Order: sequence, then structure tokens, then C-alpha cells
Amino acid sequence: MNLLESLIPSDFRRSLDARLRRFFIATFINCVGTGLTLSLYVVYLHNVHGFSTTFSTLLLACAALAGLVTSPLWGSATDHFGPVKVILVALVTNGASLVYWAYIHSETSAVIGAVLLAVFGNAGWGPGSTLLVRLVAPQHRQRAYGFNFMMVNLGIGFGGLISASVVNLHDPLTFRRLYLGNVIVTLLASFFFATLWKYGHLRDRPRGGDDSTTSDGWRVVFRDRRLVLYVSASLVLMLGGYGALDSGFSLFVVNNLHMSVHIIGVVLFVNTSTIVLAQLVVVNIVERRSRTRVLALVSTLWAVFWIALAISLHLSRVVAVVAICAAMVVFAIGETMLSPVGQALVNEIAPEHLRGRYNAAQGLTWGVSGSIAPAITAIFFDNHLGDWWPVCVAGLSLVGGAMMLNLRRRLTTSEDGRARPGVL
Repeated sequence: MNLLESLIPSDFRRSLDARLRRFFIATFINCVGTGLTLSLYVVYLHNVHGFSTTFSTLLLACAALAGLVTSPLWGSATDHFGPVKVILVALVTNGASLVYWAYIHSETSAVIGAVLLAVFGNAGWGPGSTLLVRLVAPQHRQRAYGFNFMMVNLGIGFGGLISASVVNLHDPLTFRRLYLGNVIVTLLASFFFATLWKYGHLRDRPRGGDDSTTSDGWRVVFRDRRLVLYVSASLVLMLGGYGALDSGFSLFVVNNLHMSVHIIGVVLFVNTSTIVLAQLVVVNIVERRSRTRVLALVSTLWAVFWIALAISLHLSRVVAVVAICAAMVVFAIGETMLSPVGQALVNEIAPEHLRGRYNAAQGLTWGVSGSIAPAITAIFFDNHLGDWWPVCVAGLSLVGGAMMLNLRRRLTTSEDGRARPGVL
């Protein structure tokens, strides 16, 4: 078996038709823009505009709460209007929000800009997951999500490289240029998504008076015990992962480790490079393995990263940078497991006519964790306990993994990924 066959099996390569390639290209382009500014949110507010740490972190939390409140609306819109229309609306309005954000000058304008970005910035992820399901056969879903996640991180990594070479804490104009550059890239991505218009139409709903076809759709979604348990476990896991990474990692590096802001770009480049290089290998390894056990392993890998970050406080600067980069490789391996497995699990249990809502429910974990994690970060850093913050985050990650293992007994072998769809 040659290397290409081992990484991308021939049956999956045959499924990579023109429409699926356009989807992946659109994802890559959109994420280049995301990478330009991904890690700079709190730094932009605190170090560039001079807002307090409390204001900056709590604004991140409140903005995430705004995104959380509107997330179900995007899920319902996807089920009512189709994913492509929702994606295009989200991208265009997010571009306008980025323009506003680039020119904030006061706390009031920062609040308005943060809310706009929260409402529109992540609105396209759920519809994107729904659209990808329609472009790929069921047996290839998990692999397709893995490939898409690789494109996400390839784009973020490329954008991060540009950001690291341009951004300057002493020149606020460099931040403005990055955000405006994100606008251009976002609009370019919308063009490629628009070419998939005919694949984003509504699907026929089942007949027979099922109340899931009425306005009570969300009630039906949250009566699914499997989904509720997954969302709960995923929330805690996110608090020990992405939520903490977004809200506190840059602050910890700059203010506790006393390192340059450019180190953040280097570490994130290591992250995205690892994902790009490892994703295809990892997605093959986790194929037909218990999804809940894989997600529990993710929690362990993330805990390793946070413990290493805490230990770096006691290392020399050079050794600390090397240790953080090595630990970020471990964190990234966990990411390569989480994205394809988690999304595949949700779409395995979701009925077609409620798929938009199920994916939006999964997206709620990002919004809730994005609201809670900054508050946790503020408590530690405002009370001069920042050195203990990574240890707390590591504990949250492990709790999330334990909750994933508890979910396993409620899933069939097919839902848990231990058999191909249709085998049972």
C-alpha cells in the first residue's frame, strides 16, 4: 500500500468531486482571514486600546453570550432556508462587523463591535457542517470532517504567519490592517460558497404529523438524551480547551511568562502545522473506534498541554518556549481527534430535517464555553492567581473526558463509531 492510499483511501478520493473541492477551498480561504486575528482579541483590547483586563475578558464573555443566544436562530434558519443562504448572510454581515471592529475607539464602540462579531462571526460553522453532510456519502462523513478540519487549520496557520510578521503592539494601525484584510478574505470565501447554491436547498421533511416538523423543533432536539449528554460533556471539555486557549493563553504568555507577543504566533503556527501534518493519519487511526473513548483521550492530551504551560513558569525562557511548542503538538493531536469525531457523532444521531438544529446545539458548547471561560480567566488573573490558572483548566478538561465516557453506554455501536453506518 503506497503512502497516498494509506492517508487518503481511494474510495474517499473518488468522492472528492468538484463541489466538495470548492467547499474545502472556501473553508480554507475563510480561515485564512480567521488566522489573521484569532489570538489577538484580548491583546487588541487590553494592550492596544488600553482597556482593563477585567473589561477585555468580560467583554469576550458577554460577546460569546450574545453569540450563544442567537445560535439557535441560525440553526432554525438553516432548517428553514437551507445552509448556503445562511452561510452567505453570515459571511457578508461578519465582514461589515470586522470593519466596525477595526475602528473601535471607546468602550461603548468595543461592546457594539464585540456583539456584532459574536452574532455573525461564528454563524456559518453550523450551516457549514450541514452543507458538508449533503456533499459527502454517510460512510465518508467522519473522514470528510477531518479533511475539512485540516483545511481550517491550514488556513488559520497561513493567516497566523501573516499576522506574526505584521502585528506590532506599538503600532495600532497594524491591527487595523489585519482586521480589514480579514474582511477582504471573508468576502472572497463567500464567492466560493455561493457556487454551491444549488446544493443548499431545503430537504423534504417526513410526513405523518411528527411534531419535529413544527415550531416545536427545538423541544424535540433537546428531548434527545444522547444529544443533551454530548452537549454537556462537550461544554466542560471546551472549557478545558478552546475556551481557555482563546481567553487566557495570550494573557498568560505575555503577562505571566513575560514573553513577546510574537511567541503566540509561533506557538499557534506549531499548532496548525501539526494539525495539517497529522490530520489524515489521525483520522485513519480513529476510524471505526469508539468515538466517546477518542473524545476522552482528547481531554487527557489537552490536560498535558496545560500542565506543561504551568511548569514552564519554572523554566528558562528558551526551554519554556520549546516546552510550550512541544506541548502544543500534543494539544493539536487532540484537536485532530475532536473535530471529525465530534461532528460525525452529532450528525450520526441527527435526523435530516433537524440537522441544522442539531449542529447549532453542538455549536452552543462554543458559545457557552466562550462566555464562561473568560469569566474564569478574569477571576484568576484579577486576583493575582494567574500562575494557577493552567492547573484549573487541566482539571476541567479531564472532567469533560470522564463525562464523554459516561455517554458511551447510551449510544449504539454505530453511533459510537464502532461499526460503519448500515452494518447493524
